[in-house]
Amino acid sequence: MIKKISKYAIILVLIFMILSLVDSPLSKRDKKQWIPSQGFVPNELTARKIAESILIPIYGKEIIKQKPFNVELIRDSVWVVTGTQNELALSGVAYIEIQKSDCRILKVTHGK
Repeated sequence: MIKKISKYAIILVLIFMILSLVDSPLSKRDKKQWIPSQGFVPNELTARKIAESILIPIYGKEIIKQKPFNVELIRDSVWVVTGTQNELALSGVAYIEIQKSDCRILKVTHGK
């Protein structure tokens, strides 16, 4: 019985050693991150949807009253999404900046 356990332990150690030498896809992902050629936020529609999904949990469904949202790409790198001032949205408008390349939220604010 002890000899069988020792054999299995040696086999497991050898398998672990072999696997640790193999370059796994996970280790490759850590070395170089893949980014789509147009970035993770390639267009106005995507920026608008991301903005809504961020703004609604922060400011509530009242933010919908600020539609249509204005979307502008600044320096080909940052999407700026702002609400529209109207009679339904009298207390200022939402403002959000979204990095085009990696979808990072750079700024969120609401005017008063």
